[in-house]
Amino acid sequence: MTLEELREELARGELRPAYLLLGAEALLRDEALAALRTAVLGPGPADFDLDRLDGERLTPSALVEAVRTLPVVAPRRLVILREPEPRATARGVGEALALLLPELGSGATVLVVVAEKADARMRWVKAFPAEAILRCEPPRGERELVAFVRDEARRHGVKLEPGVAELLAERVGPQLLLLRREIEKLALLAPVGGSVGRAEVVAGTPLLAAEPVWDLTDAIGEGRTAEALRLLARLLAGGTAPPLLLGSLASHFRRLLRLRSGGSVQAPPFVRRKLDQQARRYGPRRLGACLRAIHETDLALKGAGHVPPELALERLVLGLVG
Repeated sequence: MTLEELREELARGELRPAYLLLGAEALLRDEALAALRTAVLGPGPADFDLDRLDGERLTPSALVEAVRTLPVVAPRRLVILREPEPRATARGVGEALALLLPELGSGATVLVVVAEKADARMRWVKAFPAEAILRCEPPRGERELVAFVRDEARRHGVKLEPGVAELLAERVGPQLLLLRREIEKLALLAPVGGSVGRAEVVAGTPLLAAEPVWDLTDAIGEGRTAEALRLLARLLAGGTAPPLLLGSLASHFRRLLRLRSGGSVQAPPFVRRKLDQQARRYGPRRLGACLRAIHETDLALKGAGHVPPELALERLVLGLVG
């Protein structure tokens, strides 16, 4: 489930007994939580029917008591549980959660579990239906990040000239909250009925991204091994999510494969020339192998392997440079 799908469900009056907000993007988690709070408790204060639980200090019995308590004022209670298993000693909370989820069909309580990471093999994670899990992950590539910028601009009534969404995404990077703030700022500065151009973004939006992800793809495509490893380290140190890096690499190598196979890509002339030069370094078979390596690394990061993400990505970059 996506945030938009959740909002559509709530607008139809559909409310599930339990939700899992899972992923590293705090903005998406917070927005989903705010939408659920309003749907369950209404717009006003409702502290009598709201419990906020922290998995770091929670006991299984306290979780059971909170979930089984009946509402006082509102028609339902809302129980928010953050990070149910922050450490191995808290494993009993996960077991209690797995046992509680099937009994939440009565409608008296809506349980929302918020977790940045969770092992899909855990019993409590498997207890959530797939349609009740909201994926709150950062954009996986340039296309998704630019789409977010365009959606936010549309929501704030900001008209963007061609290329401006891409420029904003490059200057700010995969930091959704910062992107939203920059778009809100542009909404205040934009002329009435006019549009925002590249000059306004360059003048008003600081270069917030530690390193644009596309610098990394260029270093790999051009065979600059040392530079590629340096950029990878800086991106990871700056908080860039590994799924975003993998998504950008996959998108880049698909474009190279399309060019190497005689196809075309939509890009400005200077970008097209750069991609043509990079595509000539690889044969179609080698590009296919690169895409398979990216896919295998993605599986490893999702739990198929036991290699730390930083090491897995470093090995991938070395293999892609060739």
